[in-house]
Amino acid sequence: MAILPSETLIQALESSESAYMADRMTAIRNRPGNPEGVEMERFGSALCLYSKSMPWPAFNTVKGLTSADIDFVDPILDFYRARGRKAQVEIVPSRADRQLLERLSSRGLYQSGFHTSLYADPAAFHEDERQHVTVRELREDQFHTYATIHCRGTGLADNGITPVAENNKVLFHRPGWTFFIAYVEEEPAATAVMFSQDGIASFTFAATLPQFRGQGLHGGLLARRLLEAKRQHCRLAVSQCSLLSQSHRNMERAGMRIGYVKATWTEQ
Repeated sequence: MAILPSETLIQALESSESAYMADRMTAIRNRPGNPEGVEMERFGSALCLYSKSMPWPAFNTVKGLTSADIDFVDPILDFYRARGRKAQVEIVPSRADRQLLERLSSRGLYQSGFHTSLYADPAAFHEDERQHVTVRELREDQFHTYATIHCRGTGLADNGITPVAENNKVLFHRPGWTFFIAYVEEEPAATAVMFSQDGIASFTFAATLPQFRGQGLHGGLLARRLLEAKRQHCRLAVSQCSLLSQSHRNMERAGMRIGYVKATWTEQ
């Protein structure tokens, strides 16, 4: 039976997104000397993520804010202002009422974008055949390769390869994390990550080298992670993408469906 939309499902999707980022940021913060300047603080149910040296939105955002947290809006803004950064807040449908949105607007935040969360029941997944794509779990000595694909596949400069490698290597022996590499004729071409906790598998941080795009690698990595989530007896698989992007289409082809489209609010 299909998993139907519900308040319980929405809460599970949102919680899984907060969980994998909190675990990732904790591992990076625990590196000797905390070289990325990671800080996290909770205000009610809201989790504030911050990194001094990683300015990208994924590492500097507020997750889990609900209507019940309306009185924490000002402390949250102060948290980021004290660190010289504008706040970015993720708002999930049904979790925020008019009063919370009015409070954000009155404090100078505006709706700046959308992002889509999808889900699937891994038990319903059936493995497909992609003869030209081989997907294997990443070995511990392959993080430079992983980071090279990640940076070049997402448009980051090559000087980011070493820090990306170090920030992901700390996850290798951490419970719940699994890394994958997709190969084309034995050449590393794409990567993806899965984090599983409490029966939910989160698919995160996928990237494909530009010269290998359009060959089904993203779909192959989705299939491999769905299979792994099924093997681990996860009750839910969750991923995020831009609406109507190629990633969105691949997720729908793999049997995933939209859970919600969340709104991003940014301080002016």
